[in-house]
Amino acid sequence: MKAKLTAFAVTTALVAPAAIAEEMTIVSWGGAYSKSQQLAYHEPYTAKTGITIINDDSSAEAVAKIRAMNEAGNVTWDVVDVVASDAMRLCDEGLAEELDHDAVLAAAPDGTPASEDFGDLIVSDCFVPQIVYSTTFGYRTDMVGDTPPTSVCDIFDLEKYPGKRSLQKRPIDNMEWALYCDGVAKEDIYDVLGTPEGVERGLAKLDTIKDSVVWWTAGAETPQLLADGEVVMGSTFNGRLFSAIAEQNQPIGMLWDMQSFDLDGWIIPAGLSEERKQRALDYLYFATDTQRLADQAKYISYGPARKSSAPLVGKHASLGIDMAPHMPTDPANAGNVHIYDYEWWADNRDDLDAKFQAWLAK
Repeated sequence: MKAKLTAFAVTTALVAPAAIAEEMTIVSWGGAYSKSQQLAYHEPYTAKTGITIINDDSSAEAVAKIRAMNEAGNVTWDVVDVVASDAMRLCDEGLAEELDHDAVLAAAPDGTPASEDFGDLIVSDCFVPQIVYSTTFGYRTDMVGDTPPTSVCDIFDLEKYPGKRSLQKRPIDNMEWALYCDGVAKEDIYDVLGTPEGVERGLAKLDTIKDSVVWWTAGAETPQLLADGEVVMGSTFNGRLFSAIAEQNQPIGMLWDMQSFDLDGWIIPAGLSEERKQRALDYLYFATDTQRLADQAKYISYGPARKSSAPLVGKHASLGIDMAPHMPTDPANAGNVHIYDYEWWADNRDDLDAKFQAWLAK
């Protein structure tokens, strides 16, 4: 497979520039995250190539939409930002292109091959890692009294912290937090969740706050709900909370306890024409080099996936504050973390999604 993929990469390098598509659709998550990509990747790439980039904020529905596009024989997306478990599912189903990372991605400045620079974060042959992020909780500092929450289990304490909560409308993270707060040790969470009894136990714990939950599907929703005072606390991506706190000066605090570490990155959907595939590969080569990944951290508090990018993370582009302390990987924030098991979810997601949606409908 390596030889085959390398040969493919060599072939792509010989395609004449005139044959490469002049427009591409890049799919991501919207909000502050897409803005950081626009500034760090899209605008510099357009300035260099003249290529028009169309932004689509449908990453939350990426798996279902790519399946439908493939079935219809009409793939309209060129590069898609997905979480690691979704990349693994798409790759396993033959819906994403397999890549030889060292052949199609830039080496580190010291010559270290891309596969070594990204290391263990390359969790799929189809996946190009971009950031390490976490899903964690924010809370309204003026709605929690004199004792702000310090434990993720405070989410389930309606007596101490009355009011609405916001949670993502999916089983991932919610089930793990529920089991943890029902007494399951961190190291046993996936063993328990892998049983019918464990699923019922997690849903039963979520039942205790179900009537007080506002369910969200887009990462920008929780920061807005918090800003409007419609919820007292809620989960979202750490970079969204950073934007609300540091850039918008909202009265919001961060709860890092049991933050759920995850990976996010790029895939190229299967089924593109040869010229569109070449443009997608050219974009990935540009957007995932050492400097570009470090540049994104100027705009949002997500850790770059390349080892060589970490030393280049500096200050926020407009605020001038050091970004390192705002990263989920900073020691002060990582005292008790949940290591999200993307492989487990890649294998079990469809089944748990069905059970979770049935529970929501009750």
